[in-house]
This record gives sequence, structure tokens and C-alpha cells, in this order.
Amino acid sequence: MPPFSFKFFLSVFGEVLPYFPVTLLIIVTSIIFSSLLGALVASGQLSRSPIWRTLSQGYFFVLRSTPPIVLLFLVFYGLPKLLLLSLNININDWQKSIFVIIALSLLFASNLAEVFKSAYLSVNTGQREAALMVGLSEWQTFYRITLPQTIVVALPNFANTVAALIKDAALAYVIGLLDMMGAGDNLISRNFGHHSLETYLALAIIYWILFVIIEQGAKYLEIYLGKNRAIASNPAEVVA
Repeated sequence: MPPFSFKFFLSVFGEVLPYFPVTLLIIVTSIIFSSLLGALVASGQLSRSPIWRTLSQGYFFVLRSTPPIVLLFLVFYGLPKLLLLSLNININDWQKSIFVIIALSLLFASNLAEVFKSAYLSVNTGQREAALMVGLSEWQTFYRITLPQTIVVALPNFANTVAALIKDAALAYVIGLLDMMGAGDNLISRNFGHHSLETYLALAIIYWILFVIIEQGAKYLEIYLGKNRAIASNPAEVVA
């Protein structure tokens, strides 16, 4: 094994950072879709309909029990065959990033569903009743009373889930996607397996910086939204 090369270590950043937009696109898109699907699953778990509740709970159990890399392979290899056999739709020419986004969205929707459900249940039901008594509609009560408090409560766990999503997104290179990890893996291959330490250390630093940004952003949002929580918890002030 060759000695650690600081020069090569610095050159790694120039090799992998051009692929950072690919990684960022996958992360942001997966967060959006998993949040929407997670909110839908959470509403199903809280639903009065036995069928809707059972389906949501089944989704939660199956996806929470599936390892990320297994789900990624199932989506990448299984979804094209499923659509081709059932609907005669050929998606084999889709970009690999789409399959990664689908897998991550399905996986983390189950995690976020639990986050959203717990945060929603933590809001005092007496505030909802008070809001309805002072003249707010069901939608106004949810949007102006329940939702702001739910967001504040859910934010720390939401940030933790996003952190887990970012780490699992690094698995995308196993299906041949050329993101930062894929570029780093190619770099190691071009050097016949040498300079692995320099490459992975550079990648780790990039991810550390990304995690710091997310952590600080979550703290700022928590403080900012927390200022409005007291107002949202008082229906009389909201109406006024």
C-alpha cells in the first residue's frame, strides 16, 4: 500500500465535487416525495377507516423491515419487470437516479410517517376544541393551530431522518449511478485500488460539512418556528 498522499487527497475534491449536484438532486427530491408520502401514510394510520388504517400500518411494517440496499435492488431490477409484465410499460431506459429516488422515497416515507404521527398526537386536543368553539373551521384549525405546532415538534426527528436518508443515498453507486460516491469508486478503480484512504476521507469530509449545514439549519428553523408556537397554541390570538 502506498503512503498517504496529501496531494492526491486534495485532488479527490476536484474529481468528486462536480457530481455533487447529482447527489444533492437525489437527496432533495427524495426528501420531498418521502415527506408527501409519509404524511399520507401518517393520515392513514390516524384514519377511522379500518381498511385505510390497515394498509398504512402494513406499508409501515414492510418498509421499515426492508434494508435500504435490498429495497434499492428490488426497485432497480424488479420495478421494470413488474411494469413490463403487468402494463407492458418499458422503463429500462430510465435514468438510474429515478430508481434511487423511488427507493429512498418509499423507504423513508415509513420513517417520516411515524415522525409526523407522533408529532400530531403530541398537540393538545383541547386547543383544537377551543379553536372550533371560537369560530374557526376544521381546515383553519388544522392549518393555523395544529400544523404549526406539529412542525415544531417533528423538526428534530425530521432532521435525524434526513441525515439517515443522506447516508443511505450514498448506496446509489452500487447500481452504477455516477454520483459523488460513484465518482470516488471510479477514481479508486483507475488507480488499481490505491489511494482508497485519501478518496474516502475526502468524501467523508464533504458529507460531514453537509451534515453540519443540515444540523444548523434545523436548529435555526426550530428556534424560528418555536417563536410562533405560543401564538399558534392560543386560538383566541389566532382569531384576533
